[in-house]
Amino acid sequence: EVRLVESGGGLVQAGGSLKLSCVASGVDFDDYGIGWFRRVPGKEHEGVSCISLFDGKTYYEDFVKGRFTMSIDKAKNTVSLEMNDLEPEDTAIYYCTADQWATARAMCISGEPDYWGQGTQVTVSS
Repeated sequence: EVRLVESGGGLVQAGGSLKLSCVASGVDFDDYGIGWFRRVPGKEHEGVSCISLFDGKTYYEDFVKGRFTMSIDKAKNTVSLEMNDLEPEDTAIYYCTADQWATARAMCISGEPDYWGQGTQVTVSS
């Protein structure tokens, strides 16, 4: 079955960097849209960055464009999110997600992924 396990969250000061990792099991990256989502308690989740390898698309939401980089290592079954120049507004629980055949832009903007990891907390102090 599909399992997604995130790690790498922590506490950083504004302007700092973190790299999140996700180990995926039961997921063929060629058949799934893969996305990083984040959620603040009491608010709806929002897409951060999504990749769909089957159509060669990568999408970044405007609020992270130029600061975050998402990548997939198929050989290691891992997904990464490198986050630079972090802002307090980036504070959230970050989730690795997967949804079969979901295309990158649609997944990030309006998708409700079928599979979610447990999340990893990112806290950015002022």
